[in-house]
Amino acid sequence: MRILAIESSCDETAAAVVEDGRKVISSVVATQIERHKVFGGVVPEIASRMHAECISQVVAETLDKAGCTVDGMDAVAVTAAPGLIGSLLVGVSFAKGLSWATGLPLIPVHHLRGHIAANYIAHEGLKPPFLCLVVSGGHSHIVEVKDYTDLRVIGRTRDDAAGEAFDKTARALGLPYPGGVNMDKLADEGDRSGYSFPKPHIDGAPYDFSFSGLKTAVINTIHNMEQKGQQPPVADLAAAVRGSVVDVLTERFLLAAKDTGYKRLAIAGGVSANSELRRRMTELCEKEGYELYIPPLSLCGDNAAMIGAQAYYEYLAGHRASLELNACATMEIGSDFDCLL
Repeated sequence: MRILAIESSCDETAAAVVEDGRKVISSVVATQIERHKVFGGVVPEIASRMHAECISQVVAETLDKAGCTVDGMDAVAVTAAPGLIGSLLVGVSFAKGLSWATGLPLIPVHHLRGHIAANYIAHEGLKPPFLCLVVSGGHSHIVEVKDYTDLRVIGRTRDDAAGEAFDKTARALGLPYPGGVNMDKLADEGDRSGYSFPKPHIDGAPYDFSFSGLKTAVINTIHNMEQKGQQPPVADLAAAVRGSVVDVLTERFLLAAKDTGYKRLAIAGGVSANSELRRRMTELCEKEGYELYIPPLSLCGDNAAMIGAQAYYEYLAGHRASLELNACATMEIGSDFDCLL
């Protein structure tokens, strides 16, 4: 079964042709990084306009690389939630138009389910059940993947997501956008030992995260040094921030794995590209005897291949959308799309 998938939840316009949920025939991603760099972050209005400008070209290029036309597809899939509402609407509207014009089934996909499904592409042997740490700029979840379309969140951030904490502290350190990526590179040159940032625990919720206090502590540290006429040691602070965030993520994730009894673990989302998180999780899982699955760097960020992978399993589960499908900025990962129809 071949699915044409579309992803436009934030600032990447992407399309892909995916076969049977595991094989990527073609994948195209048009990034907006250079356009948003001057603002230090994604500007939603600009993002949605750029999606509208290039989505037709991206889809056409994807089909051309796959060596087929829309007539050769069995379904159209699209990210319908969560994300920037203007960006989502561009992709949803385009996919609905294709479905209407061709008569192909329309499959709505949850963005975070897509990130988890990136591991299905990279690891043919990975099948539910397993426990997944989903970490990105907007989300930090520990998800129990009972089946391909049966997922339950058992831990989440109470405020900032891990990626958001990286981006905001990177901006405070004067690093260019995208902050998280540049902080990760610089942190390799630093020494974290001179700084200790908060790692709060949530009473009654041992698997939950909180990163807002860390962000505030970093900003206060920088301001105090500047007020004293001192130059903040950017590399050392970057190493300390990265180390503190990874400490929290690994600690809570492995605690959840121990308590729930899962031996098969996965990481997904944009922050799964973080070199320290990948290194630390690999070492800890080898030591504790867990199977660990991490997507390659090419599948960590937003892409349509992961949407096509998850769409296959949504299709098998009987999940379809009518042309009344709407987009939604927020939605629980375990929810269906009935509320958008």
